[in-house]
Amino acid sequence: MDQGIALIGFGEAGSTFAGAAGWGAQAWAHDIRANRAAVAQALGLHFPGTAAAALAGADILLSLVTADAALTVARDYAPCLKPGALWCDMNSVAPDTKRAAAAIIEAHGAHYVDVAVLAPVEPARMAVPLLVAGPAADAAAAALGAAGFANIRVVGSEVGRASAIKMIRSVMVKGIEALTAEMMLAATRAGVVDEVLSSLDASERAQDWSHRAAYNIERMATHGLRRAAEMEESAKTLAALGVEPVMTAGTVRRQREQAGHMIAKPTGAAA
Repeated sequence: MDQGIALIGFGEAGSTFAGAAGWGAQAWAHDIRANRAAVAQALGLHFPGTAAAALAGADILLSLVTADAALTVARDYAPCLKPGALWCDMNSVAPDTKRAAAAIIEAHGAHYVDVAVLAPVEPARMAVPLLVAGPAADAAAAALGAAGFANIRVVGSEVGRASAIKMIRSVMVKGIEALTAEMMLAATRAGVVDEVLSSLDASERAQDWSHRAAYNIERMATHGLRRAAEMEESAKTLAALGVEPVMTAGTVRRQREQAGHMIAKPTGAAA
């Protein structure tokens, strides 16, 4: 890697990337937690103690802070950037948040890049899937590749497009996690865990998501009212077991609202 790289936020993601890629003295790190200095220095990175010192000479910067700090660090650290630097915002935030950050970064002469990280950094490390968007997406993809990232895809020239894919995808990924917790809490209290899980195994079908989405949408359009009524009874079952049916109540509403209404068929789905 010929370009200097800086990491804003040196938590799990930053330290994992730096260690896996072996950036060593070619990289600078900054974190508001002073105790991260020892971790950075153990990996051979510079940890100068101020954002200005960490960011001033970097050609590519990875913003890896918490979601609520993504816009703040863009606003606070944009004046520290060298002209033409690539600010790669890898934080999981809404498209509008990324567009607001982009306006700040671009106003200071640097290039903003919308990057979505689509999987946990462990165990994928440098093979973690990255979606890249924005006017400087191609340049950023090349720079990220030179830095050692091995799974990069440019998805457009519009800031917010990569984030939109990540955020909308998370509706399903994180929603399934929440539904799983709600189901398992109730199944445990009812003493039917094994039976519930085995019944799910028996009904599971291998199917790509374009077909699964089309099937699920059609079922809701055709049978949404009946399914809403059934899910109201499911909500009562959970409540009786002392489990608040947060996700299930949302399912009732969505099933009822979609009854009789088809969403556009996903591309690639069977006719």
